[in-house]
Amino acid sequence: MRTVLETVIRRPGVRQFVKFGIVGASGLLVNLVVFTALRRFTPHALLAARYALHYSIGFLSGGVSNYFLNRAWTFRAGGDMLVQGVQFLTVSAIALGAGLVVSHFLAPYLGTGHRTWFLATIAGIVVNFFFNKYWTFRTT
Repeated sequence: MRTVLETVIRRPGVRQFVKFGIVGASGLLVNLVVFTALRRFTPHALLAARYALHYSIGFLSGGVSNYFLNRAWTFRAGGDMLVQGVQFLTVSAIALGAGLVVSHFLAPYLGTGHRTWFLATIAGIVVNFFFNKYWTFRTT
């Protein structure tokens, strides 16, 4: 007899979300490394002014690797790679916007460091999964 957990994990949407999470973790690592490196090499006086730029570059860097991994492994998408790439980039821009909005509201309370970055990135992950699942890599 299968357990409830086994039944849930066997559902295609749940498996995709788990795979998306694994791919996302690799992109998160790329994002964090790029964000941290940019902040480390920016003069202290400019850190707050450059936060949005650092966040954006890190977020989009992780997104590039995520596109290829999600296309090939998570969603096993066929179809036009260029069209899907443009859609994925559009979704990334929407998710970036969501992350920047979250950052804007949290920065006064948490500062412009890693705590704000983390919560903004979580917002981007949620937006990314649902838009990519139902638009970019949807099965027709």
